[in-house]
Amino acid sequence: MNTIKTISEDLGKLLDRKKQSLAIAESCTGGLISAALTEIPGSSGYFGYGVVSYSNEAKTKLLKVSEETLKKYGAVSPQTAVEMAEGIRMLSCSDYGLSVTGIAGPGGATETKPVGLVYIGFSSSNGCTWEELRLQGTRQEIRMATVKTALAIAVENISGQE
Repeated sequence: MNTIKTISEDLGKLLDRKKQSLAIAESCTGGLISAALTEIPGSSGYFGYGVVSYSNEAKTKLLKVSEETLKKYGAVSPQTAVEMAEGIRMLSCSDYGLSVTGIAGPGGATETKPVGLVYIGFSSSNGCTWEELRLQGTRQEIRMATVKTALAIAVENISGQE
């Protein structure tokens, strides 16, 4: 079973080999993805920007997520995840942008947006994609599963662009 460290190392090797860069926009993980990447020696060669945009204000000011998107779809939505990923890629002038937004719990859930609902966005010059996760567990388990899945999605998407 791949650990977060193994996936981070694989992602780093891939980016290093391609001479490309990745930037991260995090909400529900609060910097854990950036921390996982910077655990790897040499990560400054491919990772220079990590933004924790926990509030809607941070999402709009830093990442240029539109207020209309937040009003219409909410902070936890595929639309917001995509705009976050694209926003961090543009802000950082990176090759790729990766974002996460979700509800780690135990509070914050609604009838239509339960605890464990997470959206991961990925942006490149080829466009943007997103994935929905429906996770179970404690707040920490949901956050760590989000980190692992987001890193794996980055590896998959970047590998697919070779």
